[in-house]
Amino acid sequence: MSAVPFTPALKAEYAALFGACTVAPGHAAAVNAAVAALLRHRARYAALGNDLGIPWHVIGIIHAMECSGRFDRHLHNGDPLTARTTRVPAGRPRQGQPPFTWEQSAADALAMKKLGPGTDWSLPGTLYQFERYNGFGYRRYHPEVPSPYLWSFSNHYARGKYVADGTWSASAVSKQCGAAVMLKELTARGEA
Repeated sequence: MSAVPFTPALKAEYAALFGACTVAPGHAAAVNAAVAALLRHRARYAALGNDLGIPWHVIGIIHAMECSGRFDRHLHNGDPLTARTTRVPAGRPRQGQPPFTWEQSAADALAMKKLGPGTDWSLPGTLYQFERYNGFGYRRYHPEVPSPYLWSFSNHYARGKYVADGTWSASAVSKQCGAAVMLKELTARGEA
């Protein structure tokens, strides 16, 4: 599936949604816990990010989204590091032998997504990369639901999500803090 073009209209959409984003009632403690976990591992994310030209918070947020912050999982999709990935994208990393270190797999995942020093790390650019990392299925097939990968636990999201690759549920509710919500809290604290 090809990427959604990063147009001026899309940049403006991201900026407007981020500006209006507030934590949904009942989710403040979960958002604070998610951000606290990111900050606890900041040095590890920064060490990898400095080598790759990627902001620490981008790596940390993707790690929270894909692996629930576990360092024994592939950044690609949360599969165990004891073998190559089996879910999409399967067979990663292609180089090296398992078990992989978290850093080996994370570097592979980020390179596969072509993230690095040439990436637009502005606010809209970062939100675009988060959505691109997860895929544009919401935007393409369920535009009535802002991607929970970005907006879960915020005023922009209520329900509807993919419960597996390609499997949609209009009634399912994400139980994970969205990437944009974590970024908003980090920004408010002066950490991103």
